[in-house]
Amino acid sequence: MAPAPPTEDRTTEDRPTENRPVVTPPAEARPTEPASADAPAVAVEPRAVGAGTGPRPGDVAREALRAARAEARQSAAGSRTRAGRGTARGDGGARPRTDARTDARAAEARRHRGAHDQVAAERARAVRELLAGAFRMPSAETNGAEVESEAGFASGAEVESGAGFEAGSASGDSRATGGSSPEGAPSATPLSSAPALPPEPSRTPRSMAAPARDGDHRRTFPAFPPSTGGSFAGTWWGNAWVTALEEGALDAKRLARGRGYAEQGNVDAITVTPGLVLAYVQGSRPRPYRVQVRLRTLGGEDWERFLEAAVERPGHIAALLDKEMPESLAECGVPLLPGPGDLEPQCSCPDRGHPCKHAAALCYQTARLLDADPFVLLLLRGRGEREVLDALSRRNATRAARAAQEQEPEPLPGVRAAEALAERRLPPLPAPLPVPPHPEQPPAYPSVPNGPDSFALDHLATDAAARAHALLTTGQDEIGGLTLWRDAVRLAASRPGSGLTATTRALYAALASAAGRTPLELARAVAAWRQGGPDGLTVLEETWDPPAGRFDRARPLLLAADLPAFRPRRNHLTHPRGHVQLRFGRNGLWYAYESEPGDDDWWPRGTPDPDPVGALTGLGGSDEL
Repeated sequence: MAPAPPTEDRTTEDRPTENRPVVTPPAEARPTEPASADAPAVAVEPRAVGAGTGPRPGDVAREALRAARAEARQSAAGSRTRAGRGTARGDGGARPRTDARTDARAAEARRHRGAHDQVAAERARAVRELLAGAFRMPSAETNGAEVESEAGFASGAEVESGAGFEAGSASGDSRATGGSSPEGAPSATPLSSAPALPPEPSRTPRSMAAPARDGDHRRTFPAFPPSTGGSFAGTWWGNAWVTALEEGALDAKRLARGRGYAEQGNVDAITVTPGLVLAYVQGSRPRPYRVQVRLRTLGGEDWERFLEAAVERPGHIAALLDKEMPESLAECGVPLLPGPGDLEPQCSCPDRGHPCKHAAALCYQTARLLDADPFVLLLLRGRGEREVLDALSRRNATRAARAAQEQEPEPLPGVRAAEALAERRLPPLPAPLPVPPHPEQPPAYPSVPNGPDSFALDHLATDAAARAHALLTTGQDEIGGLTLWRDAVRLAASRPGSGLTATTRALYAALASAAGRTPLELARAVAAWRQGGPDGLTVLEETWDPPAGRFDRARPLLLAADLPAFRPRRNHLTHPRGHVQLRFGRNGLWYAYESEPGDDDWWPRGTPDPDPVGALTGLGGSDEL
């Protein structure tokens, strides 16, 4: 039995380039036919519907993996063929003689195997490079067209391309296997027998948060947690942002749904760059939508006007450092805050509303960012926080230096040392003016509605004039040593008139409240003050034990005047009927008091007198005593 000729191991790289056309018909337009050994291998390049930027890295990686698997199957088939030939030689016992044509074919097969190993290594390296960047997270610079093309793959184009790729791969596999068959007959591999690939991992980004990529012109903020009701902005500039959104919206229902998305926390991490706010918003589908909100940046002249207005007032810089935006700074002639129609939303969803609910949710969450840090608004307008603060610092230093140069140094105030140390004699004081005989009458004060009482002002002015006159004539102010309570009693007692009128009641109420007493206590104290001055008030408020002498001789004197025997108690002598009382003061005077019988409610009466009988003279007839 003649040995089988060596199998030609031809890969797709060994075939001519014109035999590998690129076919991109839909899957349903290509019937599945068994591939023959004579048919050329077809390499199908899957493309997404509507994607004009070329195949995705994932599709190219799958094509390279399928090609590598086909070559692996060809290598396995060649190994089995060589093993069968070795067994046949072992059974025959002797190696048959081969002609020159067989030796040439064996040498050519060895060369092809070496080339095949080199090509396989190159393809493995290319697959590793493609897989390293095939599933990378989308960057902030990715435009909306790329996201829409990826969505087109997910909506059906990927399935069609995959089907076409499976057909092309199956054809190439069958050709390779047919060439290595011992019988040389072509073998067809049906589409269903192709090895199933693992499902492609989801390309949905988990988060846009990338703090490592942040800088002065790029800031990433974590997603806000869900909130329950309330407004999204608490400052006036945050509310201005929300007003610009709501006044420029064309559909209030979309705004309401966007507010609900924002309150539920469906907005992912937010990235802010000059003129752009970017985030992924989770809608009703599993795959979130990529949302952008654009805002025109300020030009150089606008920034110059803004910086000059901020430097003019130190309070503006202090407010910015405190994360606040003064209204006067925002109204400096520069369109810092957006107006209706200035916000330009873009979303990868099929909704063409202005804005859609996903863009509205991003705008509402952006208002929270502006609330916490107004420098986010400045970044949207084109400059970062550090850049703005550095510019303000330079301008402020320049203005301070210019002001210091323009201001002339003032001469230092002072006198020469010789003049300060020279001996000087002060002139004698002028003679004092003669003392007036009595205090002058104060001017009349008009009554003003809801103003102070003019009569009370006149009273205070008169009292102040009397104290000043006494101090000028005697050099002493006895009233200055009185307590608050005694001074209040003195002021009330010095008011002219008698009886509790409406004006007097108001004065008593004010003075009693200031001294912490009741008006009744103040009225009793005023009666004691009018009876005997400060000593009379002391007799009213103080009880003491007088020494033997004049107090003991008072009872016999009262009996000699045909008065009943008074009951002694400390410095008090009380009538047996309980309506008259004598009090002995420390100054040796007797003070008479009256009360209703049995009430023990004593009020000062009469005038003080050294004789107890004389103190009772003005209290009534002898029948009452």
